[in-house]
Amino acid sequence: MMSSPDAQPADGDRAEPHPAAAHRLGAWKIVISVSVVTMALGGLLWASTREGAEYYKYVDEVLAGAARYQGKRLRVHGNVVEGSLESDKASLRYRFKIASRAPRPPGEISAEFHGIPPDTFKAGAEVIAAGVLASDGRLLADKIETKCPSKYEVK
Repeated sequence: MMSSPDAQPADGDRAEPHPAAAHRLGAWKIVISVSVVTMALGGLLWASTREGAEYYKYVDEVLAGAARYQGKRLRVHGNVVEGSLESDKASLRYRFKIASRAPRPPGEISAEFHGIPPDTFKAGAEVIAAGVLASDGRLLADKIETKCPSKYEVK
């Protein structure tokens, strides 16, 4: 029996998809998969760096761009100004000024810290204070790091 072109294939005969159509379908699957993975990795990277991002600046750099840094997390490097350190040990509040040191341009900002400072935190100490720059220019620090005193350096 002869089959006509309009006849349905028998149960055992299946029509093979056109090779070009199968190739296009496979290519689209790859493109979509790569796009989804790229967007997921980009989203993870953006989310992980957004919260933990902090600017590391010296005092003079903060003063030069104070408006730009207001409300943002900063790590400010400088020295505690002699005579500026005020502490209320009962409430663990510390007020002090951080100044830049030569060869950097001169500058000074006020800082406040609430918490337990390192043992080496004192007037004249080199510090890195991390916190948020308030609209009035004060650094509201939530973390203080001090450089080890020179007595620990090899002579």
